[in-house]
Amino acid sequence: MAIKKNILVDGIEVPFKASAAVPRLYRLKFGRDIYRDFAALQSAVEESEDEGSDEKKKSALSIESLEVFENVAYIMAKHADPEGVPSEPDEWLEAFNTFSIYEVLPQLIDLWGLNIETQAESKKNIARLTDR
Repeated sequence: MAIKKNILVDGIEVPFKASAAVPRLYRLKFGRDIYRDFAALQSAVEESEDEGSDEKKKSALSIESLEVFENVAYIMAKHADPEGVPSEPDEWLEAFNTFSIYEVLPQLIDLWGLNIETQAESKKNIARLTDR
């Protein structure tokens, strides 16, 4: 079951979608494991938040972390609106003046968490129905 959420990005409401297809779409588009990348990204953001001021936060995140964030956001947006989102992340990002990782990432993490929670609940229900 997919979960969809609109998130405000640079004053524009952008639909994002999380489902079991996202890891596959991410792997096909970027050749990387979204679970590993997401975990590394969360760690990097938590470390940078511990640094303190906004200026330190901006410099604490590596280019790779920012790229992973942009790629995850792009895949979830493309999944939500396949026709409305361009075929390349760079083209999609051009629609925004700014794209704050600190404002958007927590909401994407929540959306991803809801999706995983929903899948876990489904497995429990199936087990009950099949008497396992």
